[in-house]
Amino acid sequence: MNSIILAWWQCSCKLPRSHPVTDIIVKVKGVLFDLDGTLIDTAPDLVQVLNQMLAIHSQPPVPYAIARNEVSNGALGLIKLGFGDTLSDIELEKLRLEFLACYVKNPCNKAKLFDGIEDLLKFLEKQNIKWGIVTNKPQAMTEPLLKSLGIFTRAGSVVSGDRLPERKPHPAPVLLGAKELRVSSNFCVYIGDAPRDIEAGRAAGMATIATSYGYIRANDNVKDWNATMIVRRPRGLKNAINHLNNNE
Repeated sequence: MNSIILAWWQCSCKLPRSHPVTDIIVKVKGVLFDLDGTLIDTAPDLVQVLNQMLAIHSQPPVPYAIARNEVSNGALGLIKLGFGDTLSDIELEKLRLEFLACYVKNPCNKAKLFDGIEDLLKFLEKQNIKWGIVTNKPQAMTEPLLKSLGIFTRAGSVVSGDRLPERKPHPAPVLLGAKELRVSSNFCVYIGDAPRDIEAGRAAGMATIATSYGYIRANDNVKDWNATMIVRRPRGLKNAINHLNNNE
């Protein structure tokens, strides 16, 4: 086992077999993050809104451990989990709007940066590595959350889910993020906790990091996503970026 792969095991990161070391880019100039389950732990607030809605509609609550893993699929994913997947499109849209109206009132009650993320952002800023956020979350929910946590003005780009006609897994939002950072996509890394994140990043020509600490469904196998790297803990992201930079 060579020194790079050995180092990955030591820092709780894993290099998937489908991506040999020779595929790793030499210099990272920009880092783009997914939001929920990657940069910020938003599950407590989102699951609380879901269970409040279920109570209003005389439905049983969903256990947190189960609902948490659905958060990356947004409001519709949570609604289908709680209310079932037999609802009509009209019923789904009505519940979705109800969910968003409840959530937007207080999007940062319990939400917080994952442990180690603030240190990572400071590291990127110290190294003059530009960073931004590309999320499918609507702007009305994204910006208040980022402002509450004090990171909105620090991000070089914030691409919310309603800025473009396309959403992830389409690469357009990720490419827009790179453009706003003024960094070529082949010098960017996209980091996320869902298959669509990795698909979007790869389609944009970026190295990708899958965060297995995020909101992963029980039947999802992160290895199957074909990310450049897998990181098991938020604090492993700094080491991941250093390795992408060939800093052994």
